[in-house]
Amino acid sequence: MRLADLKLSNYRNIKELSLNFNSDKILIIGKNAQGKTNILESIYFLSTLKSPRTSNNIELINFESTSAEVHADIIKSDTDIELDFAYNNEKKRELKINGVKSGPKNFKSVLKTVLFSTNDLLLLRGTPQDRRDWLDRAISQIYPAYDDRLSKYDKIRVQKNNYLKDYLKTGNSNDTLLDVYNEQLVITGSNIIYLRKKFLNEIEKIAKEKHRIISETEDLQIHYDCSFLSGNEFEAEEIADSFKNALAERRQEEMRRGQSCVGPHRDDIIFFINNNEATKFASQGQQRTIVLALKLSELDIITEKTGDNPILLLDDVLAELDDIRQNYLLKSINEETQTIITSVDTVLFEDEFLKDVLIYKIEQGNILI
Repeated sequence: MRLADLKLSNYRNIKELSLNFNSDKILIIGKNAQGKTNILESIYFLSTLKSPRTSNNIELINFESTSAEVHADIIKSDTDIELDFAYNNEKKRELKINGVKSGPKNFKSVLKTVLFSTNDLLLLRGTPQDRRDWLDRAISQIYPAYDDRLSKYDKIRVQKNNYLKDYLKTGNSNDTLLDVYNEQLVITGSNIIYLRKKFLNEIEKIAKEKHRIISETEDLQIHYDCSFLSGNEFEAEEIADSFKNALAERRQEEMRRGQSCVGPHRDDIIFFINNNEATKFASQGQQRTIVLALKLSELDIITEKTGDNPILLLDDVLAELDDIRQNYLLKSINEETQTIITSVDTVLFEDEFLKDVLIYKIEQGNILI
């Protein structure tokens, strides 16, 4: 899979920009706040229809404009595919594949990316929500329908929470309605948990080896932390039974607190190094090694599951890694993987690496010739 061309119109600080990516390695250099990250964000957005920086797509529109557009020419399995995304300040979105209007599911199935940014380096120190977001984004690259399941679960949970809040205010209860909400949450939520556990089990096998190579002696373990699972349940039916029992046990607590207290929206991912919890005991270097191993493992899993090499997006991340991790990252990138890197300058890169690199310099949203 290759990104051949990218065109942006009124996207964040970029008014008009056209880039040709006829290389396996592309380096975009420039000072901070010039637009480097915006370019990578736009590419990632085409593969997920989500920004890693905001949940409000209005922020993607240049403040002097009323709409933003992203166009990309993709080469996938020797086939040319055009992707077009447009969004205006009335929150209207238009998606096109080869000039024909498309739904989100088909649109997201075209381009696969793995984004590795400085924010990812804080994954272990962040909140459970940060780790769930990372996990959900990774899974959705392999299973485009996964986002629909997350959306359906959240809608049901919001409806249930509104009922519980109304109960606290009025004291009016409707056991039948609450049973319906819980039954729907069990069906959707158990499937989400099943896919999360399945993905983590697969990525752990790959990440353990990569982590061991970087650290030489340390063993990485990944655990999906769910309050109502003992760790042995792996089939969707077993997860559903445990979820249903947990909802029954905590029914009164949820009614008393006015919110849903159990489910995949409360789960976490815990990382261990040599059986010690990484968030508590690992050094900054050890935590960064874990994230590096995870990101490189994402590349392998997407390639294995989809048959296409995703595009790797490295956003200013090399400056935050020491020499050992920098070298491992750059040498680990498969020759078949197109890699787009942003950096302040070229100082971090060896002359040998720069020989085959297409370099662009950006300033105030414009590419300098």
